[in-house]
Amino acid sequence: MPRVLIVDDQAHVRNAIVIAMQASGFEASGVEDALSALRQFEARPFDLAIVDVYMPNIDGVKLIKSLRERAPDLPIIAMSGVMLNESQRTALEFLPKLPGMSDIVCLQKPFRSVELLRAVRAAFKIAA
Repeated sequence: MPRVLIVDDQAHVRNAIVIAMQASGFEASGVEDALSALRQFEARPFDLAIVDVYMPNIDGVKLIKSLRERAPDLPIIAMSGVMLNESQRTALEFLPKLPGMSDIVCLQKPFRSVELLRAVRAAFKIAA
C-alpha cells in the first residue's frame, strides 16, 4: 500500500485529504508543519508527498526542497489557495519555473476528491 505524507497547517484540510487518500487505498499520514513532516519522513520514507505551499515557519517550497534532497525521485503535489494579488494568481503558477520544481504537480485549493486523485495519478506518472 503506497504511503502518502500530507502536510498542511489547516487541520480540516489535512484531515479531509487523509480521509480521501485512505478511502482510495493509500496509507496516509497528516502533519501540520515542515519539521513534523521531516521527522515522519526520516522515520519511514513515503511514496508521495502532498504539501501546502503557505505554512508558518518553514514554507512548503523549502520543505519540498528538503524532501527532494532526501528522495530525489519522490512524487510531490504542491497545493495552495492563497492569491498573490488582485490578478488572482497563486504561487502555483510560478512554482514549476523554480529550479528543481518542474515536475511538481500543482493543485489549487479548494479542490474535490476527484481532482486530488487526478493529481496523485499525475504525480506518480511523472515520477515513473
